[in-house]
Amino acid sequence: MAAYAPNVMPAEQREAAREDVFYRTRCTTAGGAVEPAQVVNISASGFMARSEGDFAEGDRITIRLPVVGSVAAEVRWALGGRIGCRFNEMIGLAPYLSLLSELVAQTR
Repeated sequence: MAAYAPNVMPAEQREAAREDVFYRTRCTTAGGAVEPAQVVNISASGFMARSEGDFAEGDRITIRLPVVGSVAAEVRWALGGRIGCRFNEMIGLAPYLSLLSELVAQTR
């Protein structure tokens, strides 16, 4: 696992640019707890969400998304009711573009 530089925010270290969205969904923890979440940005490799769940760096979760269904991810950081996650497997280009189209349509 890569360490974060102390003076650099996690958002500045992400691998891919994210698209702003507004999508309410649920995250399921490895222990089976279901937590409401609001995805606020997404890329083919990960997302940031707001949630009142008790998440910590390294937690394994599954998030439900339109088009692609349930997607496994790892919490990379958690701070003040926000979590940054990386998908275990990057979403392919065609499914990601369809997902993004659906999320943007729901934001309007």
